[in-house]
Amino acid sequence: MLDQAATENFPVAPFFLPRAWRADLMAVYGYARLVDDIGDGDLAPGGADARLLGLGPHWEGDRLGLLKAFEDDTHRVFDSTPRHPLLKNLQPTVRRHAMSRAPFLGLIEANRQDQIVRRYETYDDLLGYCELSANPVGRMVLELAGVTSPERVRHSDAICTALQIVEHLQDITEDFTRDRIYLPSEDMKRFGVSERDLSMPTADDPVRALIAFEAERAARLLDEGAPLVGSVSGRLRLLLAGFVAGGRAALKAIAAAEYDTLPGPPKPTKPLLLREVGATLRRKG
Repeated sequence: MLDQAATENFPVAPFFLPRAWRADLMAVYGYARLVDDIGDGDLAPGGADARLLGLGPHWEGDRLGLLKAFEDDTHRVFDSTPRHPLLKNLQPTVRRHAMSRAPFLGLIEANRQDQIVRRYETYDDLLGYCELSANPVGRMVLELAGVTSPERVRHSDAICTALQIVEHLQDITEDFTRDRIYLPSEDMKRFGVSERDLSMPTADDPVRALIAFEAERAARLLDEGAPLVGSVSGRLRLLLAGFVAGGRAALKAIAAAEYDTLPGPPKPTKPLLLREVGATLRRKG
């Protein structure tokens, strides 16, 4: 599961961070990935995670039941001793940094919502989902670094929501196979895009126009959150620049694909990512 970190648009725990930082970031990332795997039904066969959470074989196919069991075990991270080994590994990080439980529970709630909500009517509806599915991760990073403030949280939320929208644009086909569409229905209607259009091997002009529209929204959110980078210093500044640069590089990769992401997610090259990191560090905001 943790080897998926290498496939993200941004560096999860880059080499230039102290070993303790990297370990803490990977503990948090591992939590987020496991919650997503539970919600997507991507766990390894055999029900090992269910058994670790004290569930029997009856849980098979019951993602909501497994999410509830994992939620209960997450509370034990803060209150007692968790059962799941990943949560046992996470507990020292949580205690060392006095992390709050709300972001962890938000990620579970996002995946619970994924089991029930398959479409989003408005952009505001989608932002509400990102508040649960993406923004908690940025808040965790701020807590790990000990730099949380209302302004930094606001900027972090903008960056994380942007990164989530970018991921949705990259993964339209994959999400569609799961019967999930994260493009607002009102925007699809505006551009004359039907659900059937999203099942095609390649995007037609209306779909490309829709993706370009949503990409511009993500770019504006990245710009809105970018002052977070300049509000910190040292290695943390470089890490946060990597997050922003990862989003910007992914958007450039999508643009280079002429906004056709249906064949598969366009991914930025490492040279492009490095150029974007440099550009982000040089910007005033």
